[in-house]
Amino acid sequence: MVQTLLEEKKSESVVPYGNYTITLIIDHDNSMHTVHTMINKLKLRVHIAPVGFEIDRIVIPARKMRADKVWLIAHTNLSQDKARPFLEKIRKILEKRDIEVQELNADRYRLFDIVKKVKEIIVEEKEHDIYLNVASGSKIHAVGMMMATMIFDDRSNLHPFYAQAKDYHHTKVSEPQTTGIEEIHDLPTYRIHTPQKKHLDALKILVEHDGKMKKKEMAEIAEEAEIIVINANPSNHSQARFASLDKNIIAPLENEWGYISTEKVGRNRWIHLTDEGRWASEFLI
Repeated sequence: MVQTLLEEKKSESVVPYGNYTITLIIDHDNSMHTVHTMINKLKLRVHIAPVGFEIDRIVIPARKMRADKVWLIAHTNLSQDKARPFLEKIRKILEKRDIEVQELNADRYRLFDIVKKVKEIIVEEKEHDIYLNVASGSKIHAVGMMMATMIFDDRSNLHPFYAQAKDYHHTKVSEPQTTGIEEIHDLPTYRIHTPQKKHLDALKILVEHDGKMKKKEMAEIAEEAEIIVINANPSNHSQARFASLDKNIIAPLENEWGYISTEKVGRNRWIHLTDEGRWASEFLI
């Protein structure tokens, strides 16, 4: 006789989300033996919500959509963050409903910092279904959230949504700007074209050298890191390395993306990070 026992960690979920422990027990001659225990990690519902001057726009969608975890994005400068009291209220409400709360800080005035931090959360929670709340923060937050979804090739687990408020108020900063939720609208995701991994790896090298380095030095590091591959005789190795760097790294980053510029100073050729490259590096690498 074989008996399977299923212990559910979260019994409130309508569909199987969370961690389950499955234990197989064999009854042999009235002697019970545990044969195997395994953990089956099923998908969680993970919400990402920038915190502004809202409460209901975060907690009501989390409740209605049965969130297992909510990432709250706060402002990096805690001493100047007027939305901090709202975050603490949201945390208490969510934790009271047994919803796990995590916090991550991003500069609410820097778009690419927001994109980078949201991207980090998506990467960390990639095994789960991720719901991005574009209504709870500022307009910069909303743009950053949508941009973060566009970086990924596989967006099947990314679900941005807009929580339409029921009532709008003109109140002081210490009170929520809206109350209630009229409707939750799903939003589509789109793919934006981004550089290949080898181009981003080269861009990272340039960033780590303060945005300026000799082409010779870049070629040596790129070969060592296997960003470029050289198939040439030893007598022609140096020339072939420069040719490979130019064709596979320099030309795309300079001509296609505009992330770098090159110039000749004396006998050396220098590679410089452009403003466009600096902005892109903030959230792509």
